Amino acid sequence: MDQPLPPRGGRRAAIALAIIAALFAMAAALWQLAPRGLQVPLATARIAAVERGMFRDDVALRAIAAPLHSVMLDAVETGRVEEVFAADGALVARGDVLFRLSNPQRRLELLAREAEHAQQISNLTNLRVSLEASRSQRQRRLSELAFALLQAQKQHDRNLALAQKGFISTAVLEDSADKVAQQRRLLEVDKASDQVESATQRDAVRQMEQAIARVEAGMRLANATFEALAVRAPVAGRLTGFGLQVGETIKPDQRLGRIDDVAQFKLTAQVDEYYLNRLVAGRNGVATVGGRAHPVSVSRIYPQISEGRFAVELAFDQGQPRAASPGQGVEVLITLGGATEALLLPNDAFMNDSGGAWAFVVGQGAAGAERRAIRTGRRNNSQVEVMSGLAAGERVIVSSYANYGKATRLQLTK
Repeated sequence: MDQPLPPRGGRRAAIALAIIAALFAMAAALWQLAPRGLQVPLATARIAAVERGMFRDDVALRAIAAPLHSVMLDAVETGRVEEVFAADGALVARGDVLFRLSNPQRRLELLAREAEHAQQISNLTNLRVSLEASRSQRQRRLSELAFALLQAQKQHDRNLALAQKGFISTAVLEDSADKVAQQRRLLEVDKASDQVESATQRDAVRQMEQAIARVEAGMRLANATFEALAVRAPVAGRLTGFGLQVGETIKPDQRLGRIDDVAQFKLTAQVDEYYLNRLVAGRNGVATVGGRAHPVSVSRIYPQISEGRFAVELAFDQGQPRAASPGQGVEVLITLGGATEALLLPNDAFMNDSGGAWAFVVGQGAAGAERRAIRTGRRNNSQVEVMSGLAAGERVIVSSYANYGKATRLQLTK
């Protein structure tokens, strides 16, 4: 006899549950094996550990030696280069002729001034001769009037004596007295006229002399302009950027070169903009020139930022090193503060990309790295001070983050 079998629903449910569990296990395994984050070859990433050490608060610079004083050579006259007596890089003394120009117009101006001066001198000479003749004539007239007054006075004195004895009349005596008075008035009038004429003549001579002085000043200027065609070194030093050729035409205000002081130097350097608020005039440092250390100090700061850097000038504090020469590279270390203990990371390319606000921290086994917010403080050329977000011993990718885009996780592949 056939017997009814029990339903098979439980077995089917168990099989379904087993299949589902297997699928979940496979998905979990695949999820574990799937890449997490951006894949980055481990060989391309520089990794450094956070360490506790002494932070050196200084900045290392590559400076260039430059002359402390330079005099620019600019053309003040136009002309054609006739002769060149100096070469670029030569040492020149003050007053040495560097080159000579030719300018016919300046020569003609000088000749015209000389001719005008000669004409004015001739005019002054003729005026003085004429005035001397006039003065002599006036002197003769005054002498004649004075003699006539003397004769009239003598005649009046004789008439007065005769009148007292009754030999001449009163009318004759009065006529002689009138004649004396007339001669005296004529003499006084002529003297006054002589004074006025003499003053007028002196004024004419003075004006003529002033005119000659002005002509002489113009002639000296024209002569100086002509002599300036032979250009001389204004100071002693090394001639730099000088490359004139015979036959070349020079125009006013044209830059011809410069003369550098070879005895005194300064240092110029480009500094990262991060240090703009920390570098001030007077900061001390050490420059290494020819293997010897020389104390220096920041003498001038140019705050204009170009391509993330600004310029500074440094002066030697204890005399000029003999080994320095223009254009020479010099290693300089500027002290910003004392050494202090801190958490440190290498000052590498990651600082430029993150600004010190975050970093990729490597996990256990160096299989991946995760982006983490951090806070950094001071920095020098080789060290960065870590203020928070990292602990000693943690490892950080310090190479450039430029290729990571906006990734927050990295998978380091071998």
